[in-house]
Amino acid sequence: QVQVVESGGGLVQPGGSLTLSCTTSGLIFSLNDMDWYRQAPGKQRELVASAYGDGKKTYADSAKGRFIVSRDNPKNTVYLQMNDLKPEDTAVYYCKAGIPGLPEYWGQGTQVTVSS
Repeated sequence: QVQVVESGGGLVQPGGSLTLSCTTSGLIFSLNDMDWYRQAPGKQRELVASAYGDGKKTYADSAKGRFIVSRDNPKNTVYLQMNDLKPEDTAVYYCKAGIPGLPEYWGQGTQVTVSS
């Protein structure tokens, strides 16, 4: 049984930092591309950052220069370090594991609120 579990969300002031974690079990983590998505109230879910199994990393324009995605394969964990947070970063952040052509696995999400 595959499990994908996010953690690390919370309330942070504008300009602050937060690091999210996503830990998986039941899959070969190193082979999976790991994505971070977010969904703000009333908006569509959007891709924030990706850490591919081949080591490549990509970012949405909104995340470039502020967010850093990394993965620790022996720990089956992917991280999203978020710096200089803005109110518009407020959203539920989701982690997704997948290999192209095979089923995808989503976590339950973790709430990030940026507010003074």
